[in-house]
Amino acid sequence: MPDDLDLEELAGRAASGDANALDALLARIGPQVLRQCLRFLPCLQDAEEACQDTLLQVARNIGGFGGRSRFSTWLYAVTANCARQTYRSLRRRADERPTAVLPIDAADPRTTSVIAGSRLDLLEALEQLEAHRPELVAPLVLRDVCQLTYEEIAEHLTVPVGTLKSRIHDARRHVRASLQTT
Repeated sequence: MPDDLDLEELAGRAASGDANALDALLARIGPQVLRQCLRFLPCLQDAEEACQDTLLQVARNIGGFGGRSRFSTWLYAVTANCARQTYRSLRRRADERPTAVLPIDAADPRTTSVIAGSRLDLLEALEQLEAHRPELVAPLVLRDVCQLTYEEIAEHLTVPVGTLKSRIHDARRHVRASLQTT
């Protein structure tokens, strides 16, 4: 637990403009951020790209960390958003590539792991959910992917726990339906 307190103190100092604290904070959270990105993105290089984006966002926006919630909760939200944005960018780049003369099955079960395939299916389901009910995405991601407590998420999103649970329930229902159609 002292490590958590030190991290919170370090984040507070970085948020107040201490450049040395920011450098130490970024060095300390790097491995944790990469592990979180790997929960979203099955390819190490993609997760590393999302990790770098996350660290850049933390460096740019640490001054906006107001301390309403724990730094670790704020970091989970930033990481989840960056990982999902990296996925969107990769998907857009893949869609813009010219198609090959011979069709290539990108989801060949002989070359794609079950875990990687299910992560991509989840990211697709989250994209669909965001298109229709964007307010449900963050609660679901913070609870089911980042595994934060209801209380941490409610504090971070500044909503009552009951509202949060309702949003998570609705999000799970939508994502479940989306995953069943794929």
